[in-house]
Amino acid sequence: MSAFEGKIIKVHPDDNVAIVVEAGGLAEGQALGEGLVATGRIPQGHKLALTDIAVDEPIVRYGEVIGNAVVAIARGEHVDEARVRLPRAPALGDLPLATRPAPDAEPLEGYTFEGFRNPDGSVGTRNVLGITTSVQCVAGTVDYVVGRIKRELLPRYPNVDDVVGLNHSYGCGVAINAPAAIVPIRTLKNIALNPNFGNEVMVIGLGCEKLQPSTLLDDRPVRIYENTEAADPDANVLSLQDESFQGFGEMVEGIMAMAERHLERLNRRRRETCPASDLVVGMQCGGSDAFSGVTANPAVGFATDLIVRAGGSVMFSEVTEVRDAIHLLMPRAIDEEVGRALIEQMAWYDDYLSQGQADRSANPSPGNKKGGLSNVVEKALGSVIKSGNSPIVDVIGPGERLRRKGLTFAATPASDFICGTLQLAAGMNLQVFTTGRGTPYGLAMVPVLKVSTNSQLGRRWHDIIDLDAGRIATGDASIEEVGWELFHLILDVASGRQQAAADRLGIHNDLVLFNPAPVT
Repeated sequence: MSAFEGKIIKVHPDDNVAIVVEAGGLAEGQALGEGLVATGRIPQGHKLALTDIAVDEPIVRYGEVIGNAVVAIARGEHVDEARVRLPRAPALGDLPLATRPAPDAEPLEGYTFEGFRNPDGSVGTRNVLGITTSVQCVAGTVDYVVGRIKRELLPRYPNVDDVVGLNHSYGCGVAINAPAAIVPIRTLKNIALNPNFGNEVMVIGLGCEKLQPSTLLDDRPVRIYENTEAADPDANVLSLQDESFQGFGEMVEGIMAMAERHLERLNRRRRETCPASDLVVGMQCGGSDAFSGVTANPAVGFATDLIVRAGGSVMFSEVTEVRDAIHLLMPRAIDEEVGRALIEQMAWYDDYLSQGQADRSANPSPGNKKGGLSNVVEKALGSVIKSGNSPIVDVIGPGERLRRKGLTFAATPASDFICGTLQLAAGMNLQVFTTGRGTPYGLAMVPVLKVSTNSQLGRRWHDIIDLDAGRIATGDASIEEVGWELFHLILDVASGRQQAAADRLGIHNDLVLFNPAPVT
């Protein structure tokens, strides 16, 4: 990576474009060194041509072709999205599988955090009572009861961090027997198993929904709560339509009584010293800009490699923001089986978009473009850097749980909220979220650390952003320094020694299921 007098950054020696670093952008006629002059005003984060680029010639960033010139572009000109033609996506049939040996990295030993160990061996970073719902119809009731639990019960259980309702828009009016319905159903099952819930599963249903609560419990015993003196103290399912309830007040009291039993058990949990190998971290980006692939995502990638070296688990996601960089990832698959699984997930999503009469050009968003990203190819090349250099040991489908330690590709849409929901289901106990445009995104179930890609955002949103990686672009810090800083921050937040900004402010988004199946 090289800079021209601190005003623009060229990432790779082969690049014929660079992005503007200078706050406020470049003015027309501004000299940039080496005889390069801006021929017009160019906003911060946007690209300018380092050489003359003829019509149809490739435009190169990160050492990769991000498109072809629609018109002739002169040296020093603004290379905006209208001048870049989207190239074809890499063909999936002839990609090399598992050809890059794993990098020779020393194990990282001696790093720990204070977590909540569960009977199944997983470790939580928080101690939360999660109240699962089987259908959207009960969401209002669950929200009402969660408010009462927080006011009336939670103060009596000081070792429990929070109570959250796992509300969603699924459960009825849906084709639960359609093949693709496996995605939302297994997502809901696996969210309830997230390590931050301490293996305490509690389901509130209506009674007449297609998705019955027993389906969400899978192989766990179903113990129904009934409004009688002989109510089961270990009940884990309550249906509002149960005829033993006379009115809303009795339904609420039933949920409160059931919740108290779960709170009693959760309150016995204590933090204990756990190796960093028990970390399960989801890496995600949202509101990306042209700095994402230069600052925050490379630093996240460095931290990813540290966690993997420590024996921990990391997942990266967002199929449409991986698809155009898949040729860079396939050689890193640990074996051909993992490589083929990557191809299958890309192909499945290509078909999914085609059925919806859409394609990958629907990404990026208007905000991404305003931040300097011309198309999904450029976005993908900056996005996959979050995965670092570690070998990819596994691939899981949407809503599936992690199976292996190390780096996993967890297939999800690029939507922030859907990706976060699916990473929760996969079992993450902490998430890192990079942003260039800014988003107050957070999750009530796990800590979310937000990393800014540029220092302007870091300063403007000083009380929402947890770490500013924009210092890399200005030369005030290196990728390695910010990566280590993020790694230590992850350990501190996982231990409860430090609070993520979203948790401190109480900013938490709703769960959003990915449902590719028909709605009836």
